[in-house]
Amino acid sequence: MNAMSQNRVKLQIDNEIALVTLNRPDKHNAIDLAMFEAIDKTVKKLKHERVRAVIVNGKGESFCSGLDVKSVLTDKTGALRLLWKWLPGNANMAQRVSIGWRRLEVPVIMALHGKCWGGGMQIALGGDFRIASPDCSLAIMEAKWGLIPDMGGTPALLECMPVDHAMKLAMTAQPISAQESLENKLITQIAENPLEESIRLAEELRERSPDTNRTIKKMYHKIWCQSERRILAKETLNQIKVIAGKNQRIATKRALGNKELKYR
Repeated sequence: MNAMSQNRVKLQIDNEIALVTLNRPDKHNAIDLAMFEAIDKTVKKLKHERVRAVIVNGKGESFCSGLDVKSVLTDKTGALRLLWKWLPGNANMAQRVSIGWRRLEVPVIMALHGKCWGGGMQIALGGDFRIASPDCSLAIMEAKWGLIPDMGGTPALLECMPVDHAMKLAMTAQPISAQESLENKLITQIAENPLEESIRLAEELRERSPDTNRTIKKMYHKIWCQSERRILAKETLNQIKVIAGKNQRIATKRALGNKELKYR
């Protein structure tokens, strides 16, 4: 992990509870390539640590405002690194920042506040529990840039909500409030201080048998979503098709302010 990547995510382990902090507060924790690498490395490190629960939060005003579009889309080599995978059903780096949390054998709690948009929402969907502040704003925002959600959050959406609600969020790219997210089962609960509530839940889960927590997590995700590898393959293949089209570039320019451009 290079120096920039090391600074993007902070990891602290105390009494078998891991606290992961997204650490790019000046950019609302927007995800650039260094952030992707840092999250991926952190998840891999946690697989070898003695922890009973993981909490993920964001430093500053927001949990994560989404993809740093200018940075990622203008770095063609970096974009290829994010999408590349050995087999279609494997998770690429972009997907591992979400699906990686699901694959940890311990409960993962996402403490959300401020903006939780686009890639930030995909990261949050990787958690087993999502606790949001009352003023938190959540959005599946990839469509704004002419992209599809392809960061591994789809299995969680399948578990959480009906297809029409998921499509509306993904197609409109409009942020919704914490209360509306709760009503749509997108989050687990609302708390005035999500981090404090996440710590309380983590401490409660730590008192349960790790074998029980591990087995319940694995069993329930397997039952609720039996097609994880197929979903990951479809996310990536369809994103590549979208990026190859002219309308994706037009969508990006329109999102940046050139509304006169027309889709083809």
